Amino acid sequence: METRELEVVTHMPIELSVNGESYEETVDARGLLVFFLRDRLGLKGTNHGCDTGNCGACTVVWNGKLVKSCMVLAIQTHNTEILTVEGLAPSDEELHPIQQAFKEHHGLQCGYCTPGMLLAAKYLLDRNPSPSEEEIRRGIKGNICRCTGYENIVTAIQAV
Repeated sequence: METRELEVVTHMPIELSVNGESYEETVDARGLLVFFLRDRLGLKGTNHGCDTGNCGACTVVWNGKLVKSCMVLAIQTHNTEILTVEGLAPSDEELHPIQQAFKEHHGLQCGYCTPGMLLAAKYLLDRNPSPSEEEIRRGIKGNICRCTGYENIVTAIQAV
């Protein structure tokens, strides 16, 4: 009987678009997207929070869906598009309307949840430009804020 060795693949090449920029990278087959974005691409706005998908600090938009990047393997993003908080603003000198509203309505304190909240707000507003307060609260419910009590965050989203 012939014995075959099992080839263990530890790294794989991927191609993807992040914030409109194309990348060709080699990733750890078991590496999480949150660490790929932060450590390989230097996109520190995607925060690493809980590793369980509960806090929302690592939220990104992946192929048009709102996801927690700590729950996605980097290898899964081959041939896909990702939007991080760094991709929201149209330029370094100009804020996205959601960012501006958070600034004007004090929708942040420590800022740790802010990137995920901003992307959840964008995702919601792209689908429903005039959400009710209840719809806003439902739209951001996967993102935990331990500072603001959500009132100013909801007010900021309503202002957009």
